[in-house]
Amino acid sequence: MRLRALLDTDALGLKLLGGEDELDRSVRGVMTTDLRDPSRYLSGGELVLTGLAWRRDAADSEPFVRLLVQSGVAALAAGEAELGSVPEDLLAACVRHRLPLFAVNESVAFATITEHVVRQVSGERAGDLAAVVDRHRRMMTSGPAGGGPDVVLDLLGTDLDLRAWVLSPTGRPVAGPKDAGPALPAEVCAKLAAEHLAATRAGRRAPHRVPLGPTTYSLFPVRAAGHRTPGAARVPQAARDVRETVLADWLLVVEADAGDWAEERLDLLHGVTQLIAVERDRRDAARTVRRRLAQEVLELVQTGAAPAEIAARLRVAAPVLLPGLGAAPHWQVVVARVEWENDGSATGPVAQTLLEEILVDPLATGPEHSDRIAVAHTGDEAIALVPLPAVSAEHDGSETGILADVLLEAVREPLSAGLDGDGRVTLGVSAAVHSAEGLRGALEEARHARRVAAARPGRVCAAGHQELASHVLLLPFVPDDVRRAFTARLLDPLRDYDRRHRAELIPTLEAFLASDGSWTRCATRLHLHVNTLRYRVGRIEQLTGRDLSRLEDKLDFFLALRMS
Repeated sequence: MRLRALLDTDALGLKLLGGEDELDRSVRGVMTTDLRDPSRYLSGGELVLTGLAWRRDAADSEPFVRLLVQSGVAALAAGEAELGSVPEDLLAACVRHRLPLFAVNESVAFATITEHVVRQVSGERAGDLAAVVDRHRRMMTSGPAGGGPDVVLDLLGTDLDLRAWVLSPTGRPVAGPKDAGPALPAEVCAKLAAEHLAATRAGRRAPHRVPLGPTTYSLFPVRAAGHRTPGAARVPQAARDVRETVLADWLLVVEADAGDWAEERLDLLHGVTQLIAVERDRRDAARTVRRRLAQEVLELVQTGAAPAEIAARLRVAAPVLLPGLGAAPHWQVVVARVEWENDGSATGPVAQTLLEEILVDPLATGPEHSDRIAVAHTGDEAIALVPLPAVSAEHDGSETGILADVLLEAVREPLSAGLDGDGRVTLGVSAAVHSAEGLRGALEEARHARRVAAARPGRVCAAGHQELASHVLLLPFVPDDVRRAFTARLLDPLRDYDRRHRAELIPTLEAFLASDGSWTRCATRLHLHVNTLRYRVGRIEQLTGRDLSRLEDKLDFFLALRMS
């Protein structure tokens, strides 16, 4: 189709700002992006849609436009919802590079434009695709309340008699048909995701056919916009692109053997994957604010900002990540690293996307499972700031929040398949902290735990703060912040309790250890009745989750008191 045809459709809400002499250009596809450099995903001829989230100031427009022109895109369409209008600096850059520029009215969804271009470009396809796309457009433009990708899967069932599901790269169900029998079992999802990752890493052409018992499933990658336009030739991705996408792409699972399908039917399914990718882009865009919050907090922590400044930023983050909760949450830090062994490289953005997926609670419900996860990346690692609802300081000492030993249970099989022969994923999890002062220690603790995980065999490994045993803290290479975090985790609950109740638990603990655990000598030393002493020690054990009859716990308390 020609660019000028876009202006003939009032429903698209497009206004030409520049490039009237270039309207005879052909449009071969569409891509939605807010990346500062989307060139790796462009093949030429695309209409690029952007919400302008990549633009921080006027200087960003020139390099962005230059990259689009070098990639051979047909035109750029910028949404007005973010800034209210298209910036003049973006228009000037497009004029300099002779790139047609459209403004997209804020009332028009990018999904509407995407669907229109897909239908026009692939008009020669079978009529069943047009029917599915037309109904899907009505669903997409109605927003999340319209049903999301579940609706298009229902249409595949009613129009084409195909049962289909959308899975994440780790096998987590993202969408499925309604009223279409039982859901895919978790072990089947994990197996299919593993097969998909292994086939993608091997460069095999999709769809990937996977027989499981009497049923054969066909797997279609759901790639970010720009990887492939429906109707375009399917070409293997470069190794670099595979590494950047294999751990992030969704997959469409169809309960059918696509081995003998006609090309028209295959193109139909590839068209559906692009429509589902619109929903993926929407969910990714929703993560932008949370990513920015995490990045700002991380920069403050790493540059040694004052705790009051960090606390102020956390107060901004808390309502976004935990809407509706009035109390300030506790926080955990998770550090992840994805390493490629063949060349020793590691990339933070890949780890960021993967960590956002791993941290999703598989039992969570609702349209957006990751709305309480904020992940930033720095250099070659990703860092997640995970809020936990505030709990009473008088908790019973039981473990709450993310546990490293269960974090990877559900995703180990598919990830190991996707990384086999080349890559590794290692994660470290900190203990929960309840103040800005504790975040730096939590970050160092999570990083140190990740190094512990990296020393283990296997493709997918994690370690938690519990594994940083007290005797390890005596080693000279352990950072001071890790030592302080260990001390705070043991003693802060007791100090808080003493401050509120004047219970003198810290002096009691010191005296109990100094008396070698003798109830009689300790009670005499503190001028207490033995029953009062037993009550205080019981309270210490309840608040910390430790047992003062165990030598290991006595040693931990002794070291924590000495290091404090």
